[in-house]
Amino acid sequence: MGKEYTIQEALKLAIQAEKDSMDFYRKAASVTRNERARKVFELLANEEVGHLKSFFDHYKGKEFGDLAAFMESPPNKKNATYQALEKAIDEETHEQKALEIALKEEKACIEQYTLMVKDIIDPLVRGIFEKVVKETQGHYDMIEDEYMHVMTMVNKSDQDIYVRE
Repeated sequence: MGKEYTIQEALKLAIQAEKDSMDFYRKAASVTRNERARKVFELLANEEVGHLKSFFDHYKGKEFGDLAAFMESPPNKKNATYQALEKAIDEETHEQKALEIALKEEKACIEQYTLMVKDIIDPLVRGIFEKVVKETQGHYDMIEDEYMHVMTMVNKSDQDIYVRE
């Protein structure tokens, strides 16, 4: 059985997770040579900022300081996802690796938030988590499409063409 979170515990975890994701996507965008993949990472970083703001608005703790300073604070380099990206940067296929890492991270985020939302009583906060779960699923789908493109696989738009022809 999973852990039951208070609203503030769930928000604290979500704030840190969204900051870690934002930092990951910003770093991935900065090192990606593939223009299309870079744009995907930049878009994802900006969407994580939106999630972060939504959670921050309801969080009552003070350890993060103000939102602007927190968003500009250095990345948590002990975060496993960020470390995996750092390692991937040294490899020739870092766009591919970054996308693989992103897929795993987004899937884990969906699973964690889906579990958390079950125990959140406040309908406003529950609604925020439910919205973020849907948006994160959209991130997963976008990353998967870009991964297929980078790996020169058939993507969804191509699948439609092949099916109709």
